Amino acid sequence: MSKTQSSLVLPDPSPRKTTFSGTLYRGNEGMWSWVLHRITGVAIYFFLLVHVLDTALIRVSPEAYDAVMATYKNPIMGLGEVGLVGAVVLHALNGLRIILVDVWPWATKNQRVLFWIVMGLVVALMLYFTPNHLINVFSPMEEAH
Repeated sequence: MSKTQSSLVLPDPSPRKTTFSGTLYRGNEGMWSWVLHRITGVAIYFFLLVHVLDTALIRVSPEAYDAVMATYKNPIMGLGEVGLVGAVVLHALNGLRIILVDVWPWATKNQRVLFWIVMGLVVALMLYFTPNHLINVFSPMEEAH
């Protein structure tokens, strides 16, 4: 081969690895905690953005505000509210876990346990909230007189 020719590099024919072994994150509780915290934070941000915008309609046009609020009174939005509450609960409890890890050395050594405590609390709180909320969402509404 001459100096002007480059050598041809062929891709590795071995099958691709599907594990986290070559990455910084290995799929443990710390990674999932980080991912869930970011996802719930972004979801809450977008909810708040829409909430501020639709609430601002009341200053522009009370009729438009009432129309927007009427579109929110359906079962699909009720299910969305369950998701929103779940995101807020998870984000809040995971935030407290992060504070514990930042403040106390024992928490750093017990991150796995703290993660599962947070997940257990989220499940317990959502098991309490969800049926109570969905009963209100799917029950027939009485007309105001």
